[in-house]
Amino acid sequence: MLNSTVPGEVKEKQLEEWIAAYSSAVLKLCFVYLADTEMAKDAMQDTFVKVWKSMEQFQSRHELSAKAWIMKIAVNTCRDYKRTAWFRHIDMRKSIDELPEPVAPATDTSRELFLDVMSLPAKYKQVILLHHFQNLNQSETAQALGISRTSVSKRLKKAYELLRYEPERRGNHEST
Repeated sequence: MLNSTVPGEVKEKQLEEWIAAYSSAVLKLCFVYLADTEMAKDAMQDTFVKVWKSMEQFQSRHELSAKAWIMKIAVNTCRDYKRTAWFRHIDMRKSIDELPEPVAPATDTSRELFLDVMSLPAKYKQVILLHHFQNLNQSETAQALGISRTSVSKRLKKAYELLRYEPERRGNHEST
């Protein structure tokens, strides 16, 4: 366990392990939230700075997994970025081809599904991204978003319903 009396070297080693394990996942999550590669990289760096600064707080929260805790910080960092005035003026219609390489969908079907997920309202998109794209279980997703596990379950169910109807709605728009 880390605490304020633990030497900085141990804290640095733990941070290095977390960066090695989770930096790719954090970058992907930040890109999806922010739709800008450079801003996603900045948000990832800010996330790990915040992780460094609050490592002692993590140790006092035994119910959180490290990944869920780091993803929660990443989500909040991205929310902060989105709230800034200059962010509102950025073109958010980035091409899906601009995704970092490991995230790029391999097929037209996965591309359409990803775009459908991205068009969901924020609270449904968040649970899908964390649960399916980041492989957090429902409890970890709940912890990362600061909501109950029941809320995660309900939001996932609603998101699945919305995704099921999305192709039908798109088809109706094309035929009219």
